[in-house]
Amino acid sequence: MKNTIFTLLLFIGLSIQSGAKAQPQMKPPANVKLADIHWRDMCVYPDLVTKTYYMVGPGWRGVRLYTSKDLLNWFGPQLIYDAPKDVWGNIPIMSIWAPELHAYKGKYYLFLTFDTQNKFQEQWRGWYPRVTRGSQVLVSDSIKGPFKTFQNHSTLPVDMMTLDGTLWVEDGIPYMVFCHEWVQITNGAICYVPLKDDLSETAGEPVTLFHAGEATWSRSGKPLGNNVTDGCFLYKGKTGKLYMLWTSSGYGGYTQGIAISESGRLAGPWTQQTEPVYGQDGGHGMVFTTFDGKLMMVLHSPNNRESRPCIFEMEDTGNTLRVMKEFKE
Repeated sequence: MKNTIFTLLLFIGLSIQSGAKAQPQMKPPANVKLADIHWRDMCVYPDLVTKTYYMVGPGWRGVRLYTSKDLLNWFGPQLIYDAPKDVWGNIPIMSIWAPELHAYKGKYYLFLTFDTQNKFQEQWRGWYPRVTRGSQVLVSDSIKGPFKTFQNHSTLPVDMMTLDGTLWVEDGIPYMVFCHEWVQITNGAICYVPLKDDLSETAGEPVTLFHAGEATWSRSGKPLGNNVTDGCFLYKGKTGKLYMLWTSSGYGGYTQGIAISESGRLAGPWTQQTEPVYGQDGGHGMVFTTFDGKLMMVLHSPNNRESRPCIFEMEDTGNTLRVMKEFKE
């Protein structure tokens, strides 16, 4: 990036996503401790059939996988998806961001974001490049692939800059909840859209749930005055409230916050928790339940080249989610 403004944005880590630069060739899979994995924007999927934890994350133009039986000792990485050069036709894919692994109706799905350098016709002077960037759904019969796309373009509308899509099912209807990129709209948003039953396409128009600036802890990026939305993920609490983890810039850099739908419904209304759930330069979190019933959150911290997966034991208080302690040896 030649422009100083763009360099600053990259430095603060809010416009950087996982795998934005070429990565070294993967080493053969090996046993590794959680504390020794350097990675970001990862997702943990507990498979009840095999009693195995699968952790997926970006690997330049692919998706990598680690497996574990105890969340502390991991085996990997293994490459489970390598994007074909023509995956989006004549638009070259530069990198893959923030893959999530979901099981749904007997199949496995990756929700991920493809990033390109293909510029939209409309550009803003003195602003970050507005490019083709979008969340897409991939499908496989196996956790380890092969995964394939349904179309040669993003699942979400191609005229929107979107990222970090996640799956939510309500009343039997699948939805993609996603971030509308701040680069396109300045004040980043969290939105949702219904999907067809096989998750192959959208089945309606996107609806905006809230903007980043509605959270008191979200800080605008200087000097452009933008607010970031990253890494949305949903969890239904024990009292029926619906919690959404999402990330922006906050008190200590990259910050993990919580929005709450008291109705327990995706449509909300949503209120922003005043204090972040994690404010020590980490975020892009998601929650999962261990095989012995413990609620956990995984996020990456710090938000720089030294970032690593951090796992925390969580408490569902009935009113919110809170960190109890970090899970480590």
